[in-house]
Amino acid sequence: MDSFDFELTFSTVVSPVIKWLRELGFAFSGPAASWTLGQLSLIIFAWLIAVVLNKRMTAACEKLLSLVSGSVAMTRLHQIIVRRIPIIIFTALLWVSLVVMRAITWPSRSHIILAVASLATAWLLIVIVTRLIRNRAVANLVAIAAWSVAALNIVGLLPQAIALLDSIAFDFANFRLSLLVVIKAIVTISVMLWLAITLGQFADSRIRAIDDLTPSLKVLVGKLAKALLFILAVVFALNIVGIDLTAFAVFSGAIGLGLGFGLQKVVSNLISGIILLADKSIKPGDVISVDDTYGRIHQLAARYVSVVARDGREYLIPNEDLITNKVVNWSFSSALVRLDVPFGVSYQADPHEVRRIACEATGTQDRVVSSPAPVCHITGFGDSSVDYVLRFWIADPEGGTINIRGNVYLALWDALKETGIGIPYPHRELLLSSPVQVEISRKPAAAETGP
Repeated sequence: MDSFDFELTFSTVVSPVIKWLRELGFAFSGPAASWTLGQLSLIIFAWLIAVVLNKRMTAACEKLLSLVSGSVAMTRLHQIIVRRIPIIIFTALLWVSLVVMRAITWPSRSHIILAVASLATAWLLIVIVTRLIRNRAVANLVAIAAWSVAALNIVGLLPQAIALLDSIAFDFANFRLSLLVVIKAIVTISVMLWLAITLGQFADSRIRAIDDLTPSLKVLVGKLAKALLFILAVVFALNIVGIDLTAFAVFSGAIGLGLGFGLQKVVSNLISGIILLADKSIKPGDVISVDDTYGRIHQLAARYVSVVARDGREYLIPNEDLITNKVVNWSFSSALVRLDVPFGVSYQADPHEVRRIACEATGTQDRVVSSPAPVCHITGFGDSSVDYVLRFWIADPEGGTINIRGNVYLALWDALKETGIGIPYPHRELLLSSPVQVEISRKPAAAETGP
């Protein structure tokens, strides 16, 4: 690099940086340089003190805050404060140092401490506020963005940064899209969507508390409210930023084409979900059977229905499958479900007595309802038993059907065994009319042949 290139680089890069540092309070020569070095030494010394006092102050704060902790909010606040002990001590020491220096010398000799104390205070407040956000990645992103804006404002570079972002732009026919507009749009839309989601959850909880609405209608109204708030949030955010909605008319054809081909399944499931909520064929709490899936509906989502099986597994069934396939709703119009238990007894038992015993044994089970009462019928005369079917009703199909059948079988076994009624099983008898002699002839083994 020749001397001309070095002078050009110094004048375009280094010189503005030095100028900005001088405006911030840095001095590189003369008597003011000692004050710059003193401020930097004081900042480093304050951080070392914060590190040394960290363990003692943390233990004291944990002991003090444990006395008032108890709720989830207080516990979370406790954790946030304890983890920020070093930066809290460091910030407090800087502000104390700033007050002392302003009292004994000119304010211009403490600009660096003021800037660092302001940056530390902004970072501390932003971190504490963003920890209220549940999602850690979103919280970190918001904290970094907010502190970047605050830092640029504190050091006086925010107008230059705004001008730089606004200079990076693309001009369309009647629309100018700059990087600044994109960032504003992202921030505004994110805030508006957060407000829409929060208001939607609040409205959904209020709608679910209305007893006059059916469960499916509650879900439908709640989803429509969330969708309306979502659309309004996007429209308002774009208007606030200053983006004309007609600028997106060019993309309407591409969006329609994508919906027609790539997103047809998604749209089909969305429409199917609205149909399921409107016709009230299924609702949260119903017990349904779809193919080999049996369980209770836990949630009606926009794209799928959550069905919790008896073994704890949760099946996410697309809404379209519930529209096109055969669905057995065990509690559609009534929660009463009839179950059949077939069995057989020996021919020596009195059929009337067997029917009475079977009905009484079934009535001892807690889940079996008394009205309609259990009944027992003869279904046929088998090869080795008289065949019966025992029918009873339950009012809680979400509790499972196999388990109650097993309990009824066990109660029926105990009742029949107690009364001496036998449960036959197939027998096979072989009758020989006369002895048969079986002659076994032995033939000599064939001679082995070989080379």
